[in-house]
Amino acid sequence: MSIGTFSELMIRDIHIDDRPRERLIKQGPQSLSNVELIAILLRTGTKQESVLSLANRVLTYFEKLHELKYATLEEIMSIKGIGQAKAVQLLAAIELGRRLSQKQIDSRFAVRSPKDAASYLMPEMSSLQQEHFVALYLNTKNQVIHKQTIFIGSLNSSIVHPREIFKEAIKRSAASIICAHNHPSGNAAPSPEDIEVTKRLQEAGYIIGIELIDHLIIGDHQYFSLKEQGYI
Repeated sequence: MSIGTFSELMIRDIHIDDRPRERLIKQGPQSLSNVELIAILLRTGTKQESVLSLANRVLTYFEKLHELKYATLEEIMSIKGIGQAKAVQLLAAIELGRRLSQKQIDSRFAVRSPKDAASYLMPEMSSLQQEHFVALYLNTKNQVIHKQTIFIGSLNSSIVHPREIFKEAIKRSAASIICAHNHPSGNAAPSPEDIEVTKRLQEAGYIIGIELIDHLIIGDHQYFSLKEQGYI
């Protein structure tokens, strides 16, 4: 008996009540493992491999579930057994999950401390592979009214121009802003460039009348607040 035939027999041998789709209907989605949820999205396996085995390889390829959040179509299709249709289904589900998660966070989240801002940004920014510079725009109650990625790439004072950041603040009638960027190395300590950029933004905000409340550096599940450390 070939390995492929054995794999197909294994999925067919699972009692119907224990199969992912049936268990979701009877027990709800929270009862399923990550592999089982991905198996439902994939729908079918291949001639050589069961859908559960294929789903398990998808998770193994990305090592951690949260890394799947940043997967590209090409990366998913590079997994043997995943064609364009399956990859598109996975990406659509991932994007829906991202939007739902962000919508919950974005419902007028109030920032009362650097820790609040870090908690808001860290789930998305701590695992990014490139530097992202992000601005949070706040109203007079310190509630987030908009979040925008200003640029992606290594931090440079000539790239992070106050004009780009405060143009959006004026457009949104923001009372203040919080800037943040991540260090892919995981070390949240500021560089001289980080400090220089912060001072430029603070000065520009003072002239325009839109306060820079803080500049956060996001590392590997840690953060550095330039306000807390006296740079602002």
